[in-house]
Amino acid sequence: MVSMNRPAHFVLLRGLWREARHWGEFPAQLQQQFPGALIGMPDIPGNGLRNHETSPDTIVGMTDALRQQVDLSQPIRLVALSMGGMIAIDWMTRYPAEIETAVLINTSARPLSPFYHRLRWTAYPHVLSLIFHSAEQREADILRLTSNRYSHDGKLLQNWQQWQRQNPVSPISAKNQLLAAMRFSVTAKPQQPLLVVTSRSDRLVDYRCSQKLMQTWNADYVEHESAGHDLPLDEPGWLAEIIQRWFTAAID
Repeated sequence: MVSMNRPAHFVLLRGLWREARHWGEFPAQLQQQFPGALIGMPDIPGNGLRNHETSPDTIVGMTDALRQQVDLSQPIRLVALSMGGMIAIDWMTRYPAEIETAVLINTSARPLSPFYHRLRWTAYPHVLSLIFHSAEQREADILRLTSNRYSHDGKLLQNWQQWQRQNPVSPISAKNQLLAAMRFSVTAKPQQPLLVVTSRSDRLVDYRCSQKLMQTWNADYVEHESAGHDLPLDEPGWLAEIIQRWFTAAID
């Protein structure tokens, strides 16, 4: 059970090549649901404010780098998207005393799901093309692939392209992050309370990966019917409310 006797401490973890600003409106929506909460959004080395560093090529390396950025004086509630979910799983299992609970959004892991679910076969050409496109075109590709609601939002795309110009992800960091995500395997079951959230209409990762996590670990589970892979972008208010309801139900 989750205790509510002290202010909540959330840490938000993004995925491949993304930074804190890509959370968009979601942190504000989460803050509305948890007014006294501390919400941290650390960047993976290689991304955002840490783009001058080289990304680790393992999830373990990313976890250990992120732990150095957050206050560990009280247990953390992780909210993690995609590759961020892999980091959350690693963090929960290797440092269980540090994590109170976690929300995993559209994530996947070997050996629980086959490779053709972890990356939908229809997405292969789009993902491969990212390697050869310019940084600005790559941001457009990512937006179209991960959002069902804002895939053609010109203003949002301009913001993403500007962030990439300000804090570019180097080719070596981009490669290392992709390798880390591809190699990650689950080796132990998290013992903390766990909510798995998925987008039924995710065009990047098959929603059955989230179902498999739920079934294997007997976790709580919620689906959204129409959102894309970037669920916090497409439905930030809905997601924050789902998390608040779940924590309310988990109060001891």
